[in-house]
Amino acid sequence: MARAENKESAGPATRLVADIARRMRLQKGMTQEQVGVETGFSAAAVSAMETCAQPASDQMLVALGRVLGDELGIFEQAREYVRLDKYPAQFKNYVLLEQKAVGLCLYATLVVHGLFQTEAYARALIGGGYPPLSEQRVEELVEARMARKALFDREPVALIEVILEESVLRRTIGSREVMRDQLSRLAEYGRRRNVTLQVLPLDSALTGEHAGVRGEMEMVETPEHDRLVYLEPQDESVLISDPAKVSTYAQRYAKIRSQALGPRESLGLIERLAGEPE
Repeated sequence: MARAENKESAGPATRLVADIARRMRLQKGMTQEQVGVETGFSAAAVSAMETCAQPASDQMLVALGRVLGDELGIFEQAREYVRLDKYPAQFKNYVLLEQKAVGLCLYATLVVHGLFQTEAYARALIGGGYPPLSEQRVEELVEARMARKALFDREPVALIEVILEESVLRRTIGSREVMRDQLSRLAEYGRRRNVTLQVLPLDSALTGEHAGVRGEMEMVETPEHDRLVYLEPQDESVLISDPAKVSTYAQRYAKIRSQALGPRESLGLIERLAGEPE
C-alpha cells in the first residue's frame, strides 16, 4: 500500500512526472480508471503515481508514454531521473558517478556488492534490514539496484574490479537456493572481459593480517580521469577527493589485491561453492 508520507518526501523528478501525467490524462479526457485499463495498472496505482504516494515504476512510465501519446519521449527520459529519486539519500550523488565511471575498484567485506547482486539476493538483503521497510519501499530499492547493472553493458565499456572476502560467499542471504543462484551469477560476471573478480581467502596462512581490516571501499575513475573514494558506513556516505587521501586508499586497495586469490583461482572457488550440495 502506498504511504502518505511518500507524498512529502517525493523527489523532484517524481513530482514532475506525476504532474505531467495528470495534465496529459486530463487533456485527453481520460479517467484514472481508463488509464489504468490501458496501461495494465489499477486505478489506485495511477492515483498513487499522480499524488506521489508511489513513484512510477519503469514499466508504468513505458506504458504511460504509450497510452498518453508521449511524442517527445518525456516519460522515457524521465525513467533515469525517477529511478534516482528512489535511491537512499546518502547514495544519490554517488550513483551518478558510478554510472559514468570509466573504472571502478570495489572491495566488499560483508555482502556481495550491489552491482553484482541478483534480484532475489537484493530483495532478501533489503527486506531483512533494520529498520524494517514496507514491501513497496523494498521493491523500489530492488528495482533501483537492478537498474545499476546497465553499467556492465554500457558503451564505452567500464573496467570493473571487485574483491570479495570469502566470508561473503559463505554467508547465506535469503536461502541456500538464493545463494547458489547468486554465486552462479557471480561466476558469470567473473568471466566478462571488462570484469576482474578476486576473492580474499579466509585462510590466514595466505592473508595474514590483511590490509582490508578497516572495511569496505569503492574507488571511482571519472571520465576526466579524476579518482574518488566512496565509503558508506552505517547508512552514512563519505566521498573523498583529496589526492593524498585517495592515494592512500589506492595503495591499500593494491595491497588487498595482492593478498587475494588470482582471478582464475577465485572463479574456481566461486564455482565450487555454487555447486556444493545443500
